[in-house]
Amino acid sequence: MNFGTGAVKITPAHDHNDFKCGRRHNLEFINVLDKSGAINEVGDDLFKGMMRFDARNAVYEELNKRGLIIGKKPNPMRLGLCSKSNDIIEPLLVPQWYVDCKDMAKRSTDAVRNKELIITPEEHEKTWFAWLDNIQDWCISRQLWWGHRIPCYLCKVPGVIDEPNKNNNDHWVVGRTEAEARQNAAKKWKVKADKITLSQDEDVLDTWFSSGLFPFATMGWPNKEALDLKSFFPGDLLETGHDILFFWVARMVMMSLELTDKLPFT
Repeated sequence: MNFGTGAVKITPAHDHNDFKCGRRHNLEFINVLDKSGAINEVGDDLFKGMMRFDARNAVYEELNKRGLIIGKKPNPMRLGLCSKSNDIIEPLLVPQWYVDCKDMAKRSTDAVRNKELIITPEEHEKTWFAWLDNIQDWCISRQLWWGHRIPCYLCKVPGVIDEPNKNNNDHWVVGRTEAEARQNAAKKWKVKADKITLSQDEDVLDTWFSSGLFPFATMGWPNKEALDLKSFFPGDLLETGHDILFFWVARMVMMSLELTDKLPFT
């Protein structure tokens, strides 16, 4: 309260903490950036189209011109940097796919509490419970150019959905293949399958989602009669690093229990 004007700016669309604050107080989520890092139409004629760093200077100059600058002091802060490009990261709201993990997480913690799954050394059980007892929805979308493509399809259906909207969940269908998705869409909107235009989401699955399938997907699953699956799944022992207990091990346990009804190892 003693710093600057005493007022606090809240930008729910551009900051992780402000996002939570915005949710708590039902604030409007105003996005001011496009995907290239330029100011979008919210910036009006004054700032629209300016790149983010130029816009910051321009906003300061405009405030100065209007006599609204009280002062300027150095303010040490931490900036998130991209590990690949070293560029400053700007949080931005984009539609993502999520998995509700509550039931899967509970089955995974129950398995450890009931000693069906033994974690050695035992001290790492705390980490297991800390993550899984407090599980949040898992964001499985990744904007990368490799990986398993997310099997979700945006639908265009003449006379029903003429202008598909990516942000409208009702405009999407899922399917193991495009043909299956088309059939699902035909059923959903009660039209002939050949009338539907599909476009698959460009995002790929989170690496941990794909690698979580490892214990059984590499053995011929979903074919339950696959010889390797019958012979080698589930396994007995997994030896790994404690640093990926949640990121990999818990995902394998959650996915195996959910998709095969078995623990991947004991």
